[in-house]
Amino acid sequence: MRATWILFAFLTVFYIVIDLIYFFVGGEELGVTAIALCAGLALLIGFYVWFSERRQGGKLPEDKLDGEIAESAGEIGFFSPHSWWPLWVSFAIMVCGMGLIVGWWLTLIGVGFLLVTILGFVLEYESPKYQSH
Repeated sequence: MRATWILFAFLTVFYIVIDLIYFFVGGEELGVTAIALCAGLALLIGFYVWFSERRQGGKLPEDKLDGEIAESAGEIGFFSPHSWWPLWVSFAIMVCGMGLIVGWWLTLIGVGFLLVTILGFVLEYESPKYQSH
């Protein structure tokens, strides 16, 4: 896993250098922004892999030559079996995207709707009907 985050750290630095060269050579704004977003994405993925490696002790069972499948068994996470919130979040994102085409007023409505749906999605299991006390 160490090689993975090092690769993404290298990609981050590479994209930043290329972005600076492209900017100073006279690149267009869209290209500069796109390359900067590539650097941000590589940084985000690299940080996640580095952070996960630190939490798991540095060596995954897949990294060991004598690793067994059973070593990586365990809880993966919690996935909501019947949540409608992802549908509404995606609809709000669609309204924000349509607002970029139609007009900024629709984007502002979409952002407001997006904030409400994200809060609903994140706090879904915090409501009193899910509390076990």
